[in-house]
Amino acid sequence: MKVKITVTPKKAVFDPQGKAVQNALEHMGYQGIEAVHVGRYIEIDMDGDRETLRPQVDEACHRFLSNPVIEDYSFEIE
Repeated sequence: MKVKITVTPKKAVFDPQGKAVQNALEHMGYQGIEAVHVGRYIEIDMDGDRETLRPQVDEACHRFLSNPVIEDYSFEIE
C-alpha cells in the first residue's frame, strides 16, 4: 500500500519559507495571496491492510516525521 503524508507548519507558527514564497509571488505580480505555508510531502510503500497500517503511520508521523509542537500532519493510505 502507498502511504501519502503531508506535514505543514501549524497556522499559529511563523513560517519563514512560506513568507519568502509569498513575497516572491507578490513581487512577480500575483495578487490576493493571503498566506503561504511550505511543508513536506512523503510517500512510503508498506505491506499490510489499512487497519493495521493506520496506527503505525500515525505513530511514525507523531514521533519522527513531524514535530507535533509546531507542525500538523495528515496522511492517506491507498
